[in-house]
Amino acid sequence: MKSAVPRIGLYAFLAASALFFLLPLYVMLVTSFKSMDEIRVGQIFAWPAQPTLEAWRAAWQEACTGVDCGGVRRGFWNSVAIVLPSTVLPILVGAVNGYALSFWRPRGAQWLFGILMLGAFIPVQVMIYPLVKLLAAAGLFSSLPGIVAVHLVFSMPVMTLLFRNGFAAVPPELFKAARIDGAGFWRIFLQVMLPLATPIVVVAAIMQVTGVWNDYILGLTFAGNDWLPMTVQLNNIVNTTTGERRYNLNMAATILTAAVPLLVYAVSGNWFVRGIAAGAVKG
Repeated sequence: MKSAVPRIGLYAFLAASALFFLLPLYVMLVTSFKSMDEIRVGQIFAWPAQPTLEAWRAAWQEACTGVDCGGVRRGFWNSVAIVLPSTVLPILVGAVNGYALSFWRPRGAQWLFGILMLGAFIPVQVMIYPLVKLLAAAGLFSSLPGIVAVHLVFSMPVMTLLFRNGFAAVPPELFKAARIDGAGFWRIFLQVMLPLATPIVVVAAIMQVTGVWNDYILGLTFAGNDWLPMTVQLNNIVNTTTGERRYNLNMAATILTAAVPLLVYAVSGNWFVRGIAAGAVKG
């Protein structure tokens, strides 16, 4: 009986924690299916008496995100256009960096790695003004290539560390055998190392997709009016002060914005745990 007490306490704590995090999501969901007349009653935990998808339709097609009243669908496709290259490019560059620092160790590699890690601790706000000036001088400010380049720069420390630790777990004999067989830098990377790093690639993809998709300040600053991501449009919808505040529409727009990261974690959860474990070795 005594041995069961800690287990019961643990399960009670986990259940309370899950309830703590799931309760706001439940309130958002039920509110998004209610009409404004039902919301005014004030029973936020009550299930909708007459569920309706009107708020979801309006959030996707009609919600005003500033002067544009086309809903969040434009922001959704902008976010997709930003996320795809901002995920693929950092993974490729980070994988090459981690591979080079793990096996080839060029001159000054430790200094380079130290500078990259130092960059991970510099606040984003400190770098905004210099990057604005740099991108403006290069003609990339307020453009899709500009915001992708910013995400690429800020992702390099974490991506390099993740792949470096992942490749450090590969037996060095495998690399030496490939070298004896005459394989060069790129052949070893593409045919030997990269296939072994699948769990790390999945973790990197999850981190980049969720990080870039949930980003607000970089998208607001560097994307420009034509490429504003979904998070910026959500902020414009929720903080609109003219007219009636439509809580059901706000909740529906919020859930639509969060749907992609939630789906990514739901589909790739097991791979995420495997990849973190594979990369959790000393470099």
